[in-house]
Amino acid sequence: MGITPVIQGFPCTMARPLGESHKRFLQTMMVNGIIDGAKARALHRHCCETHGAHYAHDKLDEFIEVINAQLQPMFMQIRKGISEEDGLQYHALVNMAETDVTRMSTDYADNELELFRKTMDLIVDSDNGTASSTDILNCADSLQTKKLKKRETEHVLNRLVQDKWLNEKNGDYSLSTRCIMEMEQYIRMLYQDQVKVCHICHNVALQCQMCENPTCGIKIHTPCVARYFKGRTDPRCPACEDFWPHEIPDVYRSPSSQSETQSAAKENTAPNPRSTAQTRRTRRS
Repeated sequence: MGITPVIQGFPCTMARPLGESHKRFLQTMMVNGIIDGAKARALHRHCCETHGAHYAHDKLDEFIEVINAQLQPMFMQIRKGISEEDGLQYHALVNMAETDVTRMSTDYADNELELFRKTMDLIVDSDNGTASSTDILNCADSLQTKKLKKRETEHVLNRLVQDKWLNEKNGDYSLSTRCIMEMEQYIRMLYQDQVKVCHICHNVALQCQMCENPTCGIKIHTPCVARYFKGRTDPRCPACEDFWPHEIPDVYRSPSSQSETQSAAKENTAPNPRSTAQTRRTRRS
């Protein structure tokens, strides 16, 4: 992303100073840019235990608030958001100073930024929140700044994916979770006549399903669809109550959250040494 805040020497504020555990957490966020909720919780625990700080599993938000208070003068923030693709919660280190793609100007040339804007146009105009590589390559021939050759366009797209502005799957591109979290206000303002919010979570809805009632037309993220209609044999639109004609996907669970659940289950079912010893003494008697 081209943004490297300095951890040492923060501006003097009335906020609580950063401990070593906070600094380690921030350093990891700077390297990764975005991590899912399960990894954020694991990182919180690791940072606290590594530096002997007090750890409470339900205090991650408060832990991050301490970091954000120090990041505020630098117009940075660790923000929490939901992924359109899998419905999972993510934490991302975002730039709050600017609201549009001009923040990328230090890393991308003018024609590369124009390509990104045109890619955003294609994604927003689409029915499924994606743009095909073919359509994006065609856009490269109509750039007003400086046209890009096919290989150059592919290189720019790879960089945008690597820098976590775009996601790519089977040749289709979508706005990444981090991009939406950081540019949501810009997207809402620029595409105010096209972009709708999810009826369930109220965040920008690009990859979603839409009610086919012409007088309704609400949008719901696919993961929100999975959760809202789970177990319902007669799915109805939550707004107009028309039949919901789309396929209801399964609720997605990440491998990390599954492993956490399995670990918790093992801990809950593991025999207590004390109770086992008591059982043995009872049997002997």
